[in-house]
Amino acid sequence: METSTQNYEYHKLQLKDHEFKGFSDLIYKLAGIHMSDGKRALIASRLLKRVKHFQLKTYADYLKLVTESNNLDERQIMVNLLTTNETYFFREPPHFEFIKNEIAPNFQGGSLRVWSAASSSGEEAYSIAMTLEEKLGPTGWEIMGSDINETVLEKARNGIYPIERTKDIPDKYLKNYCMRGINDQQGKFIIKKELKRNVTFRKVNLIEPLPKVGKFDVIILRNVLIYFDNATKKKIVDSLHSALNKDGFFIVGHSETLNNVTDIMKQYKPTIYRKT
Repeated sequence: METSTQNYEYHKLQLKDHEFKGFSDLIYKLAGIHMSDGKRALIASRLLKRVKHFQLKTYADYLKLVTESNNLDERQIMVNLLTTNETYFFREPPHFEFIKNEIAPNFQGGSLRVWSAASSSGEEAYSIAMTLEEKLGPTGWEIMGSDINETVLEKARNGIYPIERTKDIPDKYLKNYCMRGINDQQGKFIIKKELKRNVTFRKVNLIEPLPKVGKFDVIILRNVLIYFDNATKKKIVDSLHSALNKDGFFIVGHSETLNNVTDIMKQYKPTIYRKT
């Protein structure tokens, strides 16, 4: 294959129908994510940098590359590029109030386990941690964050964010659990290690059999199910249901519902379900 691209006009490169279908089928197979035609521009823009990186001339060339058996690392890069979703601290605040006021009081002196099942770069997990630390103190709770995207998981473990992200964090939490970066961390803020000690992150692909993660009292899977078709939604919810303790809570995003997906959990409040 000719790969000379010195004068190649990448800005004119179009993602053709068969290429779009190829990437859509592949990301569905690997991550269960349904890419509608409305995602064509997203796929094209995010993968163009990899086409350029390998000095390829078509998206089909890149598709061939990532489907070859010896290119597992590049396949993961492709998954990372196509599964990065927007997140921020204390997104949809009523859920954190619910955890603070209705769940945490039942675990005074106990052991509360929470799973942020699509934690992205960690903002959700650390928002829960701040909430629980304030209510329960430094012990008696733990949080596991998970994602399919290795790149965002590394960001989550580091716990370092642009200073602009502080706008969504209440002042009392900023003061108690965050530090302003200095020197090479200028313009950033850092989650304090005292808060991070009860928070872990690991890679989990929700459409695959769950690894040994134990049981949880709360599982949060927000603004993720909207990317799956109904069959995959049911598969994921049924799988996570098995990781919930009896009477455990399952929380979805405000634009999501389990209606017509599964009936194995009972609605407790809008967007909040319970294992019974």
